[in-house]
Amino acid sequence: MLERALEGYEEALGVKHTSTLDAVYSLSNLYSAQGKLKEAQEMLERALEGYEEALGAKPMLTLNAVNNLGILFMDQGKLKEAQEMYERALEGYEEALGAKHTSTLDAVNNLGDFYREQGKLKEAQEMLERALKGYEGALGAEHTSTLLTVNNLGNLYREQGKLKEAQEMLERALKGDEEAWGAEHTSTISAVNNLGLLYAD
Repeated sequence: MLERALEGYEEALGVKHTSTLDAVYSLSNLYSAQGKLKEAQEMLERALEGYEEALGAKPMLTLNAVNNLGILFMDQGKLKEAQEMYERALEGYEEALGAKHTSTLDAVNNLGDFYREQGKLKEAQEMLERALKGYEGALGAEHTSTLLTVNNLGNLYREQGKLKEAQEMLERALKGDEEAWGAEHTSTISAVNNLGLLYAD
């Protein structure tokens, strides 16, 4: 259906019309969900280039494409490109929406988790603690976005050898995930696994 819609928009409106670009963007998200990362990247880069040309570098559609491209690069192990996209998305969201908006906080969390995986633990801690404080203020302590950051921060503290703080975070994440998702959800199972690794330490 999405491929058919894209073809129709291209014929009726041209390849650079925003409706065409929206279809390209939607198709990139589908390809990403299907694990077709190469095709997803091609579509997302096309959407981003089109949005930049049609709308500029700062509107939400452009910034969302930048952020998603960062996630896609991360999934592909293209770390330099992922960092560039994450930092660009964060800067854009801060400018457009402010430091406390949830889209900004999502970018902060993504960048913090990226830094953690890179072994930049100090930078990761700054980002993840900022994201957690922001989510708690904007969404509450039990929101799933808050809990994701709690989990990320717990993993970071574990890697830093701060086992007491890690335990507090990971037990909080598990309790929250069980309440939000139930015992069988993948987020809950992941929290169980992380806590098991910590107890093993």
